Amino acid sequence: MLMTEPLQDRQTNLLDTIDSPADLRQLGPEMLDNLAREIRTKIIRTVARTGGHLAPSLGVVELTIALHYVFDTPHDKLIWDVGHQAYAHKLLTGRRDKFHTLRQYKGLSGFPKRAESKYDVVETGHSSTSISYGLGMTTAKELKNDPSRVIAIIGDGSMTAGLAFEGLNHAGHLDKDLIVILNDNEMSISPNVGALSSFLSRKLTGKTMSGLRRHVEERLKALSSVGENILTVLRKSEESLKGFFTPGMLFEALKFEYIGPIPGHQLDSLIETLENVRDHRQGPVLIHVLTTKGKGYRPAEERPGDYHGVGPFNIEDGAPLPSSGNTSYTEVFGRTMCKLGRLNNKVTAITAAMPAGTGLVSFCREFPDRFFDVGIAEQHAVTFAAGQAMEGMRPVVAVYSSFMQRALDQVIHDVCLPDLPVTFMLDRSGVVGDDGPTHHGVFDLSFMRFIPNLAVMAPKDENELQHMLNTAVHHYGPVVIRYPRGPGRGVTVDRDLKTLDIGRGELLREGDDVLLLPVGNRVYPALEAAEGLMKLGINAAVINPRFIKPLDKDLICAWAKKTGRLVTIEDNVKKGGFGSAVLQLLCEVHLRIPVRLLGYGNTFLEHGPQETLWKNSGIDVSGIIKGTLEVMNQ
Repeated sequence: MLMTEPLQDRQTNLLDTIDSPADLRQLGPEMLDNLAREIRTKIIRTVARTGGHLAPSLGVVELTIALHYVFDTPHDKLIWDVGHQAYAHKLLTGRRDKFHTLRQYKGLSGFPKRAESKYDVVETGHSSTSISYGLGMTTAKELKNDPSRVIAIIGDGSMTAGLAFEGLNHAGHLDKDLIVILNDNEMSISPNVGALSSFLSRKLTGKTMSGLRRHVEERLKALSSVGENILTVLRKSEESLKGFFTPGMLFEALKFEYIGPIPGHQLDSLIETLENVRDHRQGPVLIHVLTTKGKGYRPAEERPGDYHGVGPFNIEDGAPLPSSGNTSYTEVFGRTMCKLGRLNNKVTAITAAMPAGTGLVSFCREFPDRFFDVGIAEQHAVTFAAGQAMEGMRPVVAVYSSFMQRALDQVIHDVCLPDLPVTFMLDRSGVVGDDGPTHHGVFDLSFMRFIPNLAVMAPKDENELQHMLNTAVHHYGPVVIRYPRGPGRGVTVDRDLKTLDIGRGELLREGDDVLLLPVGNRVYPALEAAEGLMKLGINAAVINPRFIKPLDKDLICAWAKKTGRLVTIEDNVKKGGFGSAVLQLLCEVHLRIPVRLLGYGNTFLEHGPQETLWKNSGIDVSGIIKGTLEVMNQ
């Protein structure tokens, strides 16, 4: 068995009695450790079946119990930064009986969700927002004479983002009664980087600090009256000693009362500390809590990065369950980066705390001096890349599509305005599945398409992805390549890299009745739809645009004019997306023909399997056929 704490073989007992935090508060303190073990059992067994964010949630079980035990939730507000760690919170707030539906279609969200529970204060999914949210709520409560408390729980990884410090700085300036819990496990998704992370890691356990204090006292007492005088001064200013050995001085400089570091898996210590803070208001307070990511499940403790977000796995050994999938786009990107790194020593790789998630681990190992993990700081990543490009390098910034939303200003002002050769690889573009609306990358075509100087590409398969990446690093100008989460098409990947002509699409199928214009991962479904339409007597032409910007004006317009009808298909919102670009093109050339745009409407998409979301939105094979029949009847 690989559990550091044995899984409960019997049906849970205490957990079954808790339908709300009010029930939790009826338990005696001596019962809480057993409850923590039951919660871990529930989380491990559920995530082994559904997949999800295992290690983060296991690491905060005791902290979650203590927070709900001490504070009067939901009147007091708990704000979970990112939300990866919210499973214990869900189990204690009336969702125990639905927990088996975690991340399943129409089931519980994997993140806090306001529509799901009154205990979920904000929609979380992107990091470093909790302090700003919390300060806003605290000031509003004060204006309403509402005495309830606001507690923001933020991880040490999220502290690498500037937004967190903007919130801390403002909170210290306003001197409001905001409570910030720093959940310090030395790791976000991948190992934390940066000077701040090193500073936070200078932590001492209570035993070590006590031993150091006794040693100092003994040595000073040996100095007779002089030593006693020094000892008196030190006792009066013990915070100076604490500040020297801990990160307390950093937060105290921001005018926070600093408490800690305290052990994050000892419920008595947590509860006592939280009660003291609750009962003695004194402006903004930061409690530094030390936790172990993956606590209670040995594989997750030993390899927390691998168990941050997992698919279904075998509980006994932690091994992922077999999956029948082709090589993923992410893997092909990583291999191509290594190949380009060998061919061109000016190619660098930059990511924002996601080397594994973006496929750059191999590049990091082979070219450590050309790999840069900037932490959870997408804005810095973009401008940092711009600085490298100005010095002749060819930086490649690999970021999830939804995370790139945070750095739009830097893309516009720092990269595209000076027309710098920076390549942006937007992984997880389109719907991503079970992570839901905070992670769906369905806006990038819309918010990238309008930027001058920027070329935007989308590969139809993993082979085309590698050629697009090669094209981008040889193009003197900024480029975006967006590609989906998950396996590729299983096509043969060419050994030699090619350079594509910028703005040149490819005709994949001729036809006389209608033109299908699918983008990226919608190309193969469109080809299948064309075969289905042929059985209905409709001969569809299919073009792979390759480039959303610039469009292949000559190719698209020639076939649009020839067929007289057109359907665009994209894994993106329709507003401002690829279809909008095509409509604008047709308008500019005064070509009036029936057009049908297939994509996502003006709404946030729920979580669910990609295939289900594609089907529901009419961009799978049957949806493309249906949309084409509609345009044929216009």
